[in-house]
Amino acid sequence: MNAIIYCRVSTDKDTQETSLIRQEEELTQLANQNQFQIAEIIREQASGYDLEREGILQLLDEIRKPEIHAVLIQDETRLGRGNAKIALLHCILKEGIKLYSISHNGELQLSESDSMVLKIVGMVEEYQRKLHNIKIKRGMKRAVKNGFKPERNLKNQGEGAGREKIEVPIDEIVRLKRNGLTFAEIAATLRGFGYQVSKATVHRRYQQHMEDLAAEDSYKS
Repeated sequence: MNAIIYCRVSTDKDTQETSLIRQEEELTQLANQNQFQIAEIIREQASGYDLEREGILQLLDEIRKPEIHAVLIQDETRLGRGNAKIALLHCILKEGIKLYSISHNGELQLSESDSMVLKIVGMVEEYQRKLHNIKIKRGMKRAVKNGFKPERNLKNQGEGAGREKIEVPIDEIVRLKRNGLTFAEIAATLRGFGYQVSKATVHRRYQQHMEDLAAEDSYKS
């Protein structure tokens, strides 16, 4: 499995350099112990209370890639402090990424208080998704009422159950991504409408679409 190593110290003082080096060495050993392939090593010198950090933003981008399975840290405070820590833990865990720490010599064990807060946040997000899906279904009903024929987007006509939609709706993927949904959440939403797609497929189609747009803009300029 592939893992990302994330190292952070709180200031940019030269004396902190040795701490970064030590973290990287210890986390590399932890990766070897758990038979991880190191895909990326991110080093950062910034306050844990600050969310606007280049390294942590890079980490959040990397964990959305389907080939990434784990993040290795010294302990949870390396991700952040206070509310920033909770927000980042939630972003990482909801992507299905495993967290491993030196402090636990293996998979990170959340404290009871952190675990409770994350459960509450997860419940709120779940109801937000349900409301979002209700709105989509209402829109679909209106579209059908106004003449939209969803069966035209289905293959295997007349073969009963298991029919799949031919194309992944890239416009809907882009819209949901702009609304802050993860690729896993987008895939789950689309499956609810009969599109048999995985997180990896959604990610691949989105990346291809963005590359096509960039190429088109380059050609026009």
